[in-house]
Amino acid sequence: MDADDRRRTVRALLDAVRAQDRTSLTAPEGKVVADAYGIAVPGEALATDVDEAVAHAARIGGPVVLKIVSPDILHKTDAGGVVVGVEGAADVRAAFHRIVENARVYAPQARVEGVQVQELVPGGPSVQEVIVGAVTDPTFGKVVAFGLGGVLVEVLKDVTFRLAPVDTDEAASMLDSIRAAEILHGVRGAQPVDRQALAEQIRLVSELVTDFPEIAEVDLNPVVATPHGAVAADIRIILSEGTPKPRRTYTREEMLASMRRLMQPRSVAVIGASNEAGKIGNSVMRNLVDGGFSGEIHPVNPKADDIVGRKAYKSVTDVPGEVDVAVFAIPAAFVAAALEEVGRKGIPNAVLIPSGFAETGEHALQDEIVAIGERYGVRILGPNIYGYYSTWQDLCATFCTPYDVKGPVALTSQSGGIGMAILGFARTTRTGVSAIVGLGNKSDLDEDDLLTWFGEDPHTQCIAMHLEDLKDGRAFVEAARATVPKKPVVVLKAGRTAAGAKAAGSHTGALAGDDAVYDDILRQAGVIRAPGLGEMLEYARALPVLPTPKGDDIVIITGAGGSGVLLSDAVTDNGLRLMDIPEDLDASFRAFIPPFGAAGNPVDITGGEPPATYEATIRLGLEDPRIHALVLGYWHTIVTPPMVFAELTARVVAEFRARGVEKPVVASLAGDVEVEEACQYLFERGVVAYPYTTEKPVAVLGAKYRWARAAGLLGGGR
Repeated sequence: MDADDRRRTVRALLDAVRAQDRTSLTAPEGKVVADAYGIAVPGEALATDVDEAVAHAARIGGPVVLKIVSPDILHKTDAGGVVVGVEGAADVRAAFHRIVENARVYAPQARVEGVQVQELVPGGPSVQEVIVGAVTDPTFGKVVAFGLGGVLVEVLKDVTFRLAPVDTDEAASMLDSIRAAEILHGVRGAQPVDRQALAEQIRLVSELVTDFPEIAEVDLNPVVATPHGAVAADIRIILSEGTPKPRRTYTREEMLASMRRLMQPRSVAVIGASNEAGKIGNSVMRNLVDGGFSGEIHPVNPKADDIVGRKAYKSVTDVPGEVDVAVFAIPAAFVAAALEEVGRKGIPNAVLIPSGFAETGEHALQDEIVAIGERYGVRILGPNIYGYYSTWQDLCATFCTPYDVKGPVALTSQSGGIGMAILGFARTTRTGVSAIVGLGNKSDLDEDDLLTWFGEDPHTQCIAMHLEDLKDGRAFVEAARATVPKKPVVVLKAGRTAAGAKAAGSHTGALAGDDAVYDDILRQAGVIRAPGLGEMLEYARALPVLPTPKGDDIVIITGAGGSGVLLSDAVTDNGLRLMDIPEDLDASFRAFIPPFGAAGNPVDITGGEPPATYEATIRLGLEDPRIHALVLGYWHTIVTPPMVFAELTARVVAEFRARGVEKPVVASLAGDVEVEEACQYLFERGVVAYPYTTEKPVAVLGAKYRWARAAGLLGGGR
């Protein structure tokens, strides 16, 4: 059956199901779909009476499975509507009657169309039951799933997700993405399953749901995988009950054009500017003026002639010339009318600081401002935000504390509180930023707009984003895939519950909790997911500091055996690899360490060694091209004080970088409070160092490696 014929077949079937006001397909209808798309299923037939069941079973031969067929019974097993391994006419008759009676007791009003008689798929030690499915995720749309199936599916929850459609290679990668992937390769004498057949089942399901967006869920469970093929023993298809409202989208060029004027404005108007201290409009004006913004600043207030030494205008329409950004500092009730004026003025960006919109239940008011923005082509940042900082423009358009330390990190947050945590962290750690942006309700501008801009911004080398949700997960993935090859993207996704899965009608839907899908698809997009706020901020601070590794072999050099063990654990925990030290390199290290030290990996130089030993071993680690990254463990002694260690390490690293030898070097410093100053000194000179922890420096190194792989700079890819 060619592509057009199969689509026509399935379209006619789905239209017929819709005409009967149903949202779930029966098993025979599911077989029609499977046959059209080439999804392998067992031989089967529908029996409307017991004699037909006996005849079908005899024709199929061998033991069979009997299943109730009812458009009103979705979960057949729960209804007692499945009997497995039935053989012989007498057993078939008894099973048929038992199934029908169970169904009538379970759902007295249910329509029973008959009993499906199905070939029993083979078993044995080389047979594995898996699940292949698809679900419509509210964030990412059509998502395909693969995992362990059968009765274990909702117990082990060992499942992985990808955006649909997937090609053959992506489908094959899913087989190795579950925790129990080794089972598919064959264990304890079992043969490996037919991976190609399994991957093809995944690909075909993803193609099906892409072709028919009204299919909400598909469940092939179990798919019986053998060394010679893969057969879906049961297929469940559920249709959506409505059509989601289409979201307005923008081209990459449109995004960059509006974001350029937002982040690099020449003229800013403040609607609701005020001379009264304590007012948001006064704080925004003061930050813009005191922050040194070199562009034009136009206060707008119908009751004032002069605000903070600037001529005030009654309306934004009175402001002369072009304006790039209008910052709103007025109550929510007045925003719509002022936004109309912004639209008539032709201002491309509105920054809505006020709260009192969807976050407080005022959805209609938020819908109104979105409609106004779309009508006039005004992009809206917010509402319900703290504003934004664009440090390279000396722009501080916020009512919060100013920040002007320029640097390579762009930070965004959906929450005002998190935004201020970002600000405090940046100030405490002296982290230079290119921008800090609040997103709030994300009525219009969201992460994919910012990601598109920061991906092209020459001042930005790393992007870190706190988000509670994504309005358009596919747009975000597209923007991330375009950005990750150029610079790291770190995401902190808040909310890890699977509440959205409670109402799912299939096993796949129940498994597709918000966090499970986010986790896999963010990884698929190549972003680095941070487990917490502290990690997000540390990754953002550290990743621009570390050079990109050129290989996987990592060596630990430590002055304390205990630290070496913990650092080794951290390397493994972060998916990194300790180098197997070659004999010649082992001998070279041994030349610098005392007899009671230990070469190998970690290289333990012991704590009593002078600075010269640290320097010699670090030099060796940087000189040997077989070593791709160094993890240093320092132990505070009077023989080698913290700042002596920091200065010699920074000097040696700088010397090698001047010679073109750039390797990631991270350090863990244990000791008295002096190690804090030593860590700051190292950080400022390109060595990522932390006091009192062996986990943090290696976690940062692991994040750098994950980005390098996602960017295609090391083996493995996304």
